[in-house]
Amino acid sequence: MAKAFIGLGSNLGDREASLKAAVAALREAGATLLRMSSFIRTSPEGKTDQPEFLNGVVEIETEQRPRALLALLLEIERKLGRVRSERWGPRTIDLDLLLYDDEIIREPGLEVPHPRLHERLFVLGPLAEIAPEVRHPTLKKTAAEMLADVSARR
Repeated sequence: MAKAFIGLGSNLGDREASLKAAVAALREAGATLLRMSSFIRTSPEGKTDQPEFLNGVVEIETEQRPRALLALLLEIERKLGRVRSERWGPRTIDLDLLLYDDEIIREPGLEVPHPRLHERLFVLGPLAEIAPEVRHPTLKKTAAEMLADVSARR
């Protein structure tokens, strides 16, 4: 069994219901929910002319390897109505594989840890809430340290 952290986001429709439905779908697929952050409202980044997001992070335990877990996340997004029409555009649900144990993976279509994890307040806040001690395997910083770094730069 591996531990993974999944970022959750939504800015279309009933955002909270979408996040909860994604967590339920993970559990239905065999993942064990270990911890779940509170949901926070955040302003969009990148493409700013869109509705506010609701974001959170869950820690799960899973038997799935990273590539299979990513495929599951994409399938859950599809089932919950995600349409990929523009990069960083509005979405009913967004699921990102942030961390998978201490693994470092750089393959086409799969990067773990998530390549922008250490830059995003909307991920680091919820991550630090549930696992301030979790360490980024390449930066060697904890979630709490990365959150402090990003907060200091804003």
